[in-house]
Amino acid sequence: MANIEQSLSELLNLDGALAAALVDHSSGMLLGSVGSGVDLELAAGGNTEVIRAKYKTMKMLGLDDSIEDILITLTKQYHLIRPLSNSNDLFVYYVLDRSRANLALARRKLQAVEGILEV
Repeated sequence: MANIEQSLSELLNLDGALAAALVDHSSGMLLGSVGSGVDLELAAGGNTEVIRAKYKTMKMLGLDDSIEDILITLTKQYHLIRPLSNSNDLFVYYVLDRSRANLALARRKLQAVEGILEV
C-alpha cells in the first residue's frame, strides 16, 4: 500500500478536484486521503452505506454485473464513488467542485489512477 497517498494525489491535479480517499467498504475505514473541504472520515462511513445499498439492490434484482462508478450530483459538488476492480472491498471516493470540474475528465482520471494504485 506504499503508493496510496501518491496515487490519490494524482486525482488532485485535475481542475476542480477538492479531495479523494481510499475506503474499505467492508469496515468503512479510511485507508488514505488527500485534499480538504470535506470530512473524509465521515464521508468514508456514509459512502460505505451507499455502496453497500447498491450491491444489496443489485443482488436482490439478480443482476450479474459490477459497479463502474456511482455519481452523486450536488448543487455545488460532484461526488464519485468507484469500486476498485482488483479489490472487492475497496473504493475510491472523489470530490470535485462542480463549477470548475469537467466530469468526463474526472471519470477518466479516476479510472487511470485505479490502474496505478497498489493495494
